[in-house]
Amino acid sequence: MPLEYPSFAPAIAVRNAAQAIEFYKKAFGAVELYRLIEPGTGRVGHAELTINGALLMLSDEYPQYNKTPETLGGVSAKFLIMCDNVDASFQRAIDAGATQIIPLTNQFYGHRDARVRDPFGHEWLLSQKVEDVSPEEMQRRWDEMAKK
Repeated sequence: MPLEYPSFAPAIAVRNAAQAIEFYKKAFGAVELYRLIEPGTGRVGHAELTINGALLMLSDEYPQYNKTPETLGGVSAKFLIMCDNVDASFQRAIDAGATQIIPLTNQFYGHRDARVRDPFGHEWLLSQKVEDVSPEEMQRRWDEMAKK
């Protein structure tokens, strides 16, 4: 059966992809679809997971093709996971080995969220909608925050 691909999906590089896959399963409830192992080295050349039904592709670092946050010295993108219970999801990620960057907080845009860094250097925003907020109200709240 051929795989169906969404119109957009991230692909990330990590050091020790096999460990990362297990971490994402524990921390975010990821489901592994498959992985391709490089003969001779055991490195993961490509793997596909779903998190809340969304596709995440990953591989070990191949510096000529992709680089990890450790190699780059940081990240230029963060990943959002919408949660049914963000408090429980946050604790699950911490228990699995994630590091808190920003604690759980009710935000001006109507979400309760926290940011964590996984053991492989990627950053994840765990979020739950707690209030409907219009773009106009968001702007008003943003303006108020900027004054402080």
